[in-house]
Parts: sequence; C-alpha cells; structure tokens
Amino acid sequence: MSEHADVLIVGGGPVGALAALRLARQGRSVMLLEARAKDAEVRDARALALSWHSRRLLEEAGAWPADLPATAIDTVHVSQQGSCGRTRLDREDLDLPHLGAVVDYPALVAGLGGALELAGVQVRWQCQVTAVKSLSQYACAEVETADGRLLLTGSLLVLAEGGALAETLPGIRRLTHDYHQCAVLAEVETELPPQGVAYERFAHDGPFALLPHGERYMLVWTRSQADAERLAAADEAVLRGELQQAFGERQGRILSVGPRATFPLALRQASQVASGRVALIGNAAQTMHPVAAQGLNLGLRDAVGLADALEGAADAGDARALKRYAASRKLDSRAVVGFTHGLIKLFDGHHPLMNRLRGVGMTALDTLPALRRKFAGHLVFGVRG
Repeated sequence: MSEHADVLIVGGGPVGALAALRLARQGRSVMLLEARAKDAEVRDARALALSWHSRRLLEEAGAWPADLPATAIDTVHVSQQGSCGRTRLDREDLDLPHLGAVVDYPALVAGLGGALELAGVQVRWQCQVTAVKSLSQYACAEVETADGRLLLTGSLLVLAEGGALAETLPGIRRLTHDYHQCAVLAEVETELPPQGVAYERFAHDGPFALLPHGERYMLVWTRSQADAERLAAADEAVLRGELQQAFGERQGRILSVGPRATFPLALRQASQVASGRVALIGNAAQTMHPVAAQGLNLGLRDAVGLADALEGAADAGDARALKRYAASRKLDSRAVVGFTHGLIKLFDGHHPLMNRLRGVGMTALDTLPALRRKFAGHLVFGVRG
C-alpha cells in the first residue's frame, strides 16, 4: 500500500511541526510522521530557552496559546568563575518586550499539537520510518506501523528527526565531534526569585545556565561524563554545595535542587541540507552543544527558511527552491554552530592569563553599546546576511 502527499515530514517535534504548519498554510498537503503514540505522555525534562523571534514564529503559526506556561527572559548575565569581567544583555538593547522565554518541552509540544489539529495537518502516529529515498519525480519513505509496512511518497520529504536517516542519502555526510560531556538538568530554588534574569556562567568544572523557570531556575550544567553520573546519583546537598561554590551569592543561598536528568553532548552537522527531493531541518541538519541555548532556535529558523524558499513553487521538491533554501541557511547555521563550538573551546581551561583575556573581552562587549546590540541581535534573530 502507498499514500502520497505534497510534503512528507519525518519527526513531529517542534521543528517538524512548525514546518508542517508553515507549509500547510501555503495550501500544500502535508503528512507528518511521528514515532510516538498520539496520547502518549511526553516525558522530557528539558526546559527550552526560546528567543523572542522564535516565540513570534510560533505565535504566527498558532502554536503559542495565551495559556502556555512560559517564563520571560528579560536579561542575560554572562560571567566566568574566579575572574573579573561580565556581559549583561537586556531587552532594552533591542527594544523588545522580552529577550525570550523558557517553556517546558511537553508544554510546547502540546501547543504545537493543538495547532496541527486546528490546521488540519495529517499526522501519522506510531509511524517508524525505516528508510528514505529520493527519485526523479518524488521521494519515498518506508515505514512500520501498527497495521504493517507502508510506502509513503511525496514531492518533497523533510527530515526533522535525529539525523540518522540523512546519512543514507547521496552526498550527505554527518561531521561529528563528541565532547565527552553530559548536561545535568535539575530545577533549582534560590533565596531570591529570578525576576526575568537568566545566567550563563563559565565555571571551572564546566559552563552552566540558570534559566528562569516560574519562581525557580532550571539548571543546565555541562560536566564530564563521570561527573555527570556522580551528580545524578549524589545526595542533593552535594550538587547544591558545588553549584553554590561555582555560582556565588548572586541569588542568595541555593535552597533546593530537584531530581536530576542527564543528556550526552555531541556536535553533529550535515555536510549539506538537501539531497534530491529531501531537505534537512533542525537536528537532522545540525545538533549542537546547549551553551548559549541556540539549537532549537536555529532549528525553528530552518523550518521557516524552508517554507519561505518553497513559497510560490508549483513543485514542493523543485530543485531551484531547495537550492535557495540551502543558500539561505548556510550563513546562520555555520555561524551559530561555530560560535557555540568556539565558546566551549575558548572557556576550556583556566590559566590566569586566559581568564584575564576573556574577562577583558566580556567587559569590552558590555561597555560598547553598538557591539552589544549587534551580538544580542544575532542571539535573538540569528545571523543574517
């Protein structure tokens, strides 16, 4: 059996769902393929830091309902442990209501699910894609469902999953760098409330972010694999003490640390984002380190960039349109991936001279308004030519 749609999208996470909504708005028939069951509980501990631009993109797609539980970010405070120098980015720098917002992954997925239903996008749940192929007139996906195997075809096939399927396509290689690190996630309660301030701290044991999360913070701490395992299993007081020492007293005493989760960290980037009638967006195109919280924001811009490139194309898999998509995303993707990877390298090691040079750099960024606004603009809106 086979079914056909203008666009097949593999992966029903935020990036794939946003692409489906944007492409459906163009009047195209879209089929979204998702491995999980429709009513399955989304168990994901991540709290996502979305830029103001990303929030607006989701609002335009109807995927940011008024009651979506989110915490505003108005200020980002960047510093390093044991050395002078810091950078403070404020919403006033860009004349925006907020720099961004923090939302739990399950809540965002629920908001997108409601938008997909209202838009009438066809979603195939419990649909495991086992192989993809691009032919001259269409692309196809072999899938396993509860009812058996299916062959689905589309004028365009969009990969928005983890990237493994992309490696089977001609001309695409995934460049990989294993950081040999894990992110430790936990909710943290401090003596003082967040008041819209997010912290990025380059500590001796690894960089961490404290993201405002209601009246608490969500901690994302990069540690070695061994350290992450130790902290995940340790008594709460151990992590609380190490975090207090690394962070200091900016928010008063750290009162509690909730249950912990860990995620391995690696950089993966596809050598190209289109092959025949297949396009890559989000994690299929690049997966990066969580420092600076740019991964999902970059992926959402991929989804919008693809839809924009296809606007007006009679054939969703038109080679010229996909070439435009690849060209439009090249600068932003390379700049953001290079920036996040460079940050990890720059703050790896704590020689006194390097600490001082980094402090001078952060102070210069903080005291030069034009440079600070340009830097903040890249973080919020991406890097545009």
